[in-house]
Amino acid sequence: MAGLVDFKNEEEVKEFLDNLGTEYSYQCHREKDADGCQRLAEYLENIKRNFEATAKVLKYNCEKNSHSESCFKLGAYHITGKGGLPVDFKAAYDCFLKSCLKGGKKSVDSCHNVGLLAQDGRVNDDDEPNVLVARDYYTKACDGKFAPSCFNLSTMYLEGSPGIPKDMTKALHFSEKACELGHIWACANASRIYKLGDGVKKDDAKAETLKNRAKDLHQKQKQAQEITFGM
Repeated sequence: MAGLVDFKNEEEVKEFLDNLGTEYSYQCHREKDADGCQRLAEYLENIKRNFEATAKVLKYNCEKNSHSESCFKLGAYHITGKGGLPVDFKAAYDCFLKSCLKGGKKSVDSCHNVGLLAQDGRVNDDDEPNVLVARDYYTKACDGKFAPSCFNLSTMYLEGSPGIPKDMTKALHFSEKACELGHIWACANASRIYKLGDGVKKDDAKAETLKNRAKDLHQKQKQAQEITFGM
């Protein structure tokens, strides 16, 4: 059929990819389309493997257009020093924060990363962990159904820390929420809390249900890894 690319033909594939890059470049630089810039960055990263050029497009699209996904990716580049960028946790924090507050794709992941960096402490002026900021951004990400953030909140309340007293009711709440979202260790923690009656009413039936869910999630994860390995 006319117009279709024969992906077994190396020359046709190359021409197709080159045309794609030209199209995305036009969308970004001439049409000033933020989504086009993100597509161009993905093209440069995944097809051309040109990480320096990718970093430049991500930086432009994050700074000029506040594109959530570009800011998230740029933050990740700053964390690892990819694309010739310096390893800079504070710059990464600013990128993740911009993505988190902007909303849209990857914004929830970015909120979680803001929490991680705030809790780590190296991005703070005193180089000390800021658990209150971490809690707030984990909460924002957890509300967006990001399981690791819900789990981190549960451990905060499970252990307690300056400014965040131990609260087994909240620890259980966030453990169960993370468990519902598929976090294995959250299911195990919630099961243990009910089993011991640690700060909450003891409930062997709920403890068993949560333990079985943890086992089921672990088995599914194991099977998925085996399938990926087999491919």
